[in-house]
Amino acid sequence: MNDPENPKMNSEVGDFILELAKRAGDFLLEHFKQDQDLVNLRSTAKEAATRYDKMVDRLIIDEIKKFYPDHSILSEEGGFSQAGPDWLWVIDSLDGTGNFANQNPFFCVCIALLHKGALVLGAIYGPAINELYFAERGGRAFLNGTRIHVSGIRELRKSYLFYCEGGDTDRKRTGRILSNIYPNVTDIRKLGSAGLEIAWVAAGRAEAYFTTKIDPWDVAPGVLLTSEAGGSVSDFKGGNWRMEKSDLLFSNSQTHSDILDLIRGA
Repeated sequence: MNDPENPKMNSEVGDFILELAKRAGDFLLEHFKQDQDLVNLRSTAKEAATRYDKMVDRLIIDEIKKFYPDHSILSEEGGFSQAGPDWLWVIDSLDGTGNFANQNPFFCVCIALLHKGALVLGAIYGPAINELYFAERGGRAFLNGTRIHVSGIRELRKSYLFYCEGGDTDRKRTGRILSNIYPNVTDIRKLGSAGLEIAWVAAGRAEAYFTTKIDPWDVAPGVLLTSEAGGSVSDFKGGNWRMEKSDLLFSNSQTHSDILDLIRGA
């Protein structure tokens, strides 16, 4: 929390968010591959899996309210719960719901904490792949306790990118952006979990991730994680991330402006 007047608070909340993400993710892991009905439904698997989203969402919200009753909460499943004006938790209890439903291990829990509108803590936990990411403002970024940093690749043609369409239903728009970028990079890939795609950029496994009309709970901890890992985050116009649905680019900084140019040309 990087508050020099209250170092105990810093440590306590940091430990709390890590333990909470771990507990929520481990709960999901207990149910992963246990519900064959999700696979059988297939076309509506994402909708069917929301019962697990809601169970984990309740677990997370109950814990926050128990220990920090004066903090407000925004979650994908529960909406906005107003408490105090200064602190806000932003939660995606199950990011990659379709993957979870279809027995794909690329899903995660995303939790972020803001103080007076600024991101101060973030955690992303992929329980099925045993990856726990953590970032603290001014305190760097970590994967399973080891510091991470974005890649040093400068050339776009040597770059790997991730993407997802977020909440955008205009596939023609996504197609135009992809057709502009794909010929200019090594490869573009899609994991199906915004939280993990961003985390992998922060960990140097790809040079960038771009997404359209994505909600804040999908990306909030990843915004802090990328920044603390030495990367850049902006909307498609080069502006700062905002707490609203938006088009976003996460990168290793070196490739950021070149990718923005290609996106703008779509």
